[in-house]
Amino acid sequence: MKPIEQLMRTAPVIPVLVIDDVNDAVPMAEALVAGGLRVLEVTLRTPAALDAIRAMRGVEGAIVGAGTVTNQDQLQAAIDAGSQFIVSPGLTDTLGRAAVRAEIPFLPGIANAGDIMRGLDLGLTHFKFFPAEANGGIPALKALAGPFGDVKFCPTGGVKQDTAAHWLAIEQVLCVGGSWLVGKGERDWAEVEARAAEAAALAG
Repeated sequence: MKPIEQLMRTAPVIPVLVIDDVNDAVPMAEALVAGGLRVLEVTLRTPAALDAIRAMRGVEGAIVGAGTVTNQDQLQAAIDAGSQFIVSPGLTDTLGRAAVRAEIPFLPGIANAGDIMRGLDLGLTHFKFFPAEANGGIPALKALAGPFGDVKFCPTGGVKQDTAAHWLAIEQVLCVGGSWLVGKGERDWAEVEARAAEAAALAG
């Protein structure tokens, strides 16, 4: 099994995290891991993101990666910060080759058959379907998955707790990405842990 597939099978939901204050990183990671979500995607959308990744790597049980990686410089910065996997909103040949060279688990975003074929040419078989709801939702992914039987997906973008199970019922979907686990500026870690436990229970 490829390392990226192992990551995708660790929990049914990968929290997609936007962290403005690095002081939130460790308690946030502890709450999510305690709730059963170990694979954490920290998006490179804020100045605190790389420091947050470094801090979260110290949390026992956490598997921490970088999201919103769009170019080689960000890829290298994320790796230098200790990222254990990389997620991108889309796929270019340049970024794809750089990630393959770095031998780091890589989950690039795709929206159509051409994107998937470009990924397959690079030896990639696991993709983020993004933005999932805006791209036509479950019917679109089912239609897209049909010609690519060996490809696995993580739908992200518009997926919520009450719709995640419908996505996970698709055979080629191994997990979903979720931004609902931690609200903007939220610091109620007990509530975050409860939300994580609810999401982790989707595996059952």
